Amino acid sequence: MANGRAVLEFHDVSKVYTTGAVDVWALRDITLSVQEREVISIMGPSGAGKTTFLTIAGALMRPTSGRVIGSGADATALDERRLPRLRQEKIGFIFQNFNLLDALTALQNVQLVMATRGIAGRGAEARVHALLGAVGMEHRQGNLPKMLSGGEKQRVAIARALANNPDLILADEPTANLDSKRGREIMELLRMVAKELGKTVITVSHDLRIRDLADRVLWLEDGHLQEIAAGEHLPGEFSR
Repeated sequence: MANGRAVLEFHDVSKVYTTGAVDVWALRDITLSVQEREVISIMGPSGAGKTTFLTIAGALMRPTSGRVIGSGADATALDERRLPRLRQEKIGFIFQNFNLLDALTALQNVQLVMATRGIAGRGAEARVHALLGAVGMEHRQGNLPKMLSGGEKQRVAIARALANNPDLILADEPTANLDSKRGREIMELLRMVAKELGKTVITVSHDLRIRDLADRVLWLEDGHLQEIAAGEHLPGEFSR
């Protein structure tokens, strides 16, 4: 585990969905501390609650019980007026399907995030160029998404996630639509983001090929989260 301040903390966090008369526990009393510069990979079977975990970590959903502390702020205590600011300033999101705007160039997709916070001018422009350079996409900044490969789109998405200089990067299946070579390159890039740029990275992934690039692998099943030691077999379908 990395040494540093805690960027994300779960304290006895549970999430229950009620369907008719049935309660479905997505998360059960999860306690977790994730440090700055740490790369965490959360794995588990489909429907295990991984997306719920990311959604709560990203302050997009409130837990049924427990506390979530992000960058020192108690997200569970913030009202709906203050939660968007926490998301905009402290959290960057990366999606399986990239979610780039088709009508905008790579550069404009990154600029847009900064513009939503009123950040413009030469300083903003210099930051966008620096971010695209850091992810190896400065030479493609004028291209529309349709002109980019899957790996290139994900690199732009990473630059976009970094645009507001967040503490925490949350990535939902970031390698799912990529071949093994491009998928590993993206995970290596996310590791660089953590170690060299000082970010905390949490990924949800089914991709065993990138397991070794995480500092910690956590297994989520039936609402319970457990750490898997290096070299230890993953439970269930993943260890077959």
